[in-house]
Amino acid sequence: MSRSFELASLLLVSSALVSPSVARAQSTPAASQSGPATPAPAQTGTAQPGDQAAPDAAQAPAEPAAEPVPEVSVPGGEVVVTGRRGRTNVLRSSTQALSLLSSEDIARTGEGDIAGALSRVTGLSVVGNGFVYVRGLGDRYSLALLNGLPLPSPEPLRRVVPLDIFPTNVIASSLVQKTYSTNFPGEYGGGVINLTTKSVPKEGFFSIDAGIGADTVTTGQLGYTYFGTASDWTGFGNGGRLPPPALQNYFNNGVRLSQLPFAQNIEIASQLINGRNAVVQRNGALPPNWSLGFSGGKSWDIGDTTLGVIAAFGYSNKWRTRDNTQQLASSGDLSQFAENFRRVITDNRLVVDGLIGVNLDIGEQKLRWTTLYIRDTLKQARLGEGTRPAQQPDLIFRDQDTAWYERQLLDTQLVGEFKIGDLWRVELRGSFANSRRNAPAELNFEYSRNTNNPIVDFRNVFLNQLNNQNGSATIAYSQLRENLYAAGVDVTYKPQDNLTASFGYSFNDTGRTTERRDFRYNGLNLPLGVGALRPDLLLSPAPVRAFGIFLEDLTEGGNALFGAGLTTHASYGRLQLDLFDKLNLDVGFRYENGSQFTRAIPVFTTGGGIGIPQTRIDRDYWLPAVTLTYKLNPQMQFRISGSKTIARPQFRELIFQPYYDPEYNRTYRGNPLINDSQLYNAEARYEWYFARDQRFTLAGFYKRIENPIEPFVSLLSDNDYVVSFANAPRAQLYGVEVETQKYFNLDGLFGNSAFFGSRRAVVIANYTYTSSEIQVGANDPAQVFPLNITRATQLFRNGVPLTGQSDHLANLEIGLEQKDGLSQQTILFNYASRRVTQRGGPNQPDVYETPGIRLDFVARQGIKLAGVMTELKFEARNITGTIFRELQENGPNRIFFNRYNQGTQLNLSLGVKF
Repeated sequence: MSRSFELASLLLVSSALVSPSVARAQSTPAASQSGPATPAPAQTGTAQPGDQAAPDAAQAPAEPAAEPVPEVSVPGGEVVVTGRRGRTNVLRSSTQALSLLSSEDIARTGEGDIAGALSRVTGLSVVGNGFVYVRGLGDRYSLALLNGLPLPSPEPLRRVVPLDIFPTNVIASSLVQKTYSTNFPGEYGGGVINLTTKSVPKEGFFSIDAGIGADTVTTGQLGYTYFGTASDWTGFGNGGRLPPPALQNYFNNGVRLSQLPFAQNIEIASQLINGRNAVVQRNGALPPNWSLGFSGGKSWDIGDTTLGVIAAFGYSNKWRTRDNTQQLASSGDLSQFAENFRRVITDNRLVVDGLIGVNLDIGEQKLRWTTLYIRDTLKQARLGEGTRPAQQPDLIFRDQDTAWYERQLLDTQLVGEFKIGDLWRVELRGSFANSRRNAPAELNFEYSRNTNNPIVDFRNVFLNQLNNQNGSATIAYSQLRENLYAAGVDVTYKPQDNLTASFGYSFNDTGRTTERRDFRYNGLNLPLGVGALRPDLLLSPAPVRAFGIFLEDLTEGGNALFGAGLTTHASYGRLQLDLFDKLNLDVGFRYENGSQFTRAIPVFTTGGGIGIPQTRIDRDYWLPAVTLTYKLNPQMQFRISGSKTIARPQFRELIFQPYYDPEYNRTYRGNPLINDSQLYNAEARYEWYFARDQRFTLAGFYKRIENPIEPFVSLLSDNDYVVSFANAPRAQLYGVEVETQKYFNLDGLFGNSAFFGSRRAVVIANYTYTSSEIQVGANDPAQVFPLNITRATQLFRNGVPLTGQSDHLANLEIGLEQKDGLSQQTILFNYASRRVTQRGGPNQPDVYETPGIRLDFVARQGIKLAGVMTELKFEARNITGTIFRELQENGPNRIFFNRYNQGTQLNLSLGVKF
């Protein structure tokens, strides 16, 4: 802990160093320290100190050209602002606390997806597959929007979209608002993340980007894969994983597998396994990562009308190998292993994305149509070996898994902005989005060898007797489909410069179905020699028919298909008013009606599954929000804000259906008895914009949460567990965050050096301290289906932190950039202290991960090749080689849920723009 506090002190000291005038008056004019002019937001304001125009070129060194204002599309705001230049600072002029990543900010980080770029924002961290945590609150407390409209998620049992599926090449800006305003939906715990897609530029362009990369623990190293289909490299496959005819007929007819004639069962069993999906192959030298992208846009002026079109396409192919230690404990003091495995996991991730947008400007009236398509596919092979000493001490097990996970998002939106006279503005928004996830033919085979086998010849041979004790084989098919319809209208009335009134209505309707069918092979009295066959031969048609190997449908006793939905109607009113020259009031109320449900859908025509209760949450909410901003002087201001918001359960948390997470290698199952959470939020913030595009901010925040939803471990056996969810009685979270951004001119630093004279340095530092605790009383109730739990103390301990919350988050960027051209070199430092990922099992400590330190380097250089301007980019990620660790500790005893070397990633890319 002392190391973390030393780090915090170091960053606070660095903040003072990069903003020396915090402690003393500036001895040189602000203009000589300033960066590029900060563009104006939609409403251009008058120039203010700290926003000065650049000095005359004859009197001062050349400054970088002013950048266009970032494009931002939010409810109750401009549809898109592009190409405008001005002096007003967007963050300062907003009535809320914002962080804004422009396309240039994103480019400086060099990240390939928006989740990675957001990890550089104050108070944000990214966990797992692109789920963003704001101020220590889990992804369920974050709200993600695209152009101000909601997004469906392609993740099973989850409504939050993973942001790692959004490539940075299609995103113009990412806005993070940490204080609540009523124009946003009420599901707003930690903050809102609004992504704005790129719009049509005024000047036509066409660009090509290509990249190649290597991973020190993957590229050219040993890994595992399987054939699959010949077109797997595209991310689409060719239909080779679809259920074979006999299995599809079984799905369609609604008859239980146990009621089918035995011969028909055997026929289904004989068609599922083959050499394409069940043979794991060694690859002694895995290939490098590579990517390719195209984008282009053009606009045409037709009288007073401007028509613009933009399109983008991207493809990436990446490999990752994890040599992973995975363990489970069988005792509360963690002194004995229930399971101790080493698993080598190779992922081949294939991403295809496309964007097309059409803008139509008719005078001051604007229409914007955007369609975004993303397909993110993971092809995974796993090979593991280990022991289960608590139950089977004489056996050594060998596991083999193959899987194919498809995630897909299609989102089409139409947004219109209409000005009616000088006082009124009306915005209309509508969208349809479809997301889906397919995981066909997830295969698991487990072989074992008995070191005390009475038949000596078999002591060193791994056998699979298909008896589910010392050998097994399973196959699963799962799919998810979700449709989301959204519409909204926002009306703004501005009778005078210091008064803006707005009101609006929004409607969202989400419908989802998720299905999972699990099957297990059974072989009765299988000869030992047959059990030594590799999987595709063991379960080929001849042995299946000869030895009567049959299938069990493990979902017969439960429910395989679930439906879920959420419908919301909301209206709001908001008033933004300058009470006097130095005090601004932003106040509003939001009324929100929500109806959420989950239910089991029968798949069999006879009999029923277990009695899973249906979830139905119908609630009305009144959600107030107020922010006061006091201008201490033209450069400094102070904000205080308070609000009430909500957090509804995610589908993953409600649906009583198993879901395997390939990132953390664990199974989740929902609890249909949980309810929604209510949050009471307060914040105070000091902001100092001491020069153009430069700032220092200090904030304190507090949240009280009623009925927070927390994950916990439920043991199925001594060597198997599942993660479920329950409402804790209450929790509180509070913290402090500090941020600074400072530019340094390097003129005269090394005499008359032309190199340094044409460049400036940039330092961006932020630090967040967060503390949280769950509050549990002796008589607080709790409900978990189907467990016999009535008290919260059976699941939670009083005073423990919320899951996902790190006490310390720190980011430091130190860069060198050219003023009049493209030349940037940036060192990026990121630190996150340990955070709980899930509650431990009965009488066991919690499980936590240690993200630790991550050091990256990104260099971008503009060069001319054959008269064409190109951008060359080099990236080095995780230079320190930080190891991923997720573990339990009890005194000297440690149990590693996951531990592997993440390696260092090196990437080189070239972009050409015509």
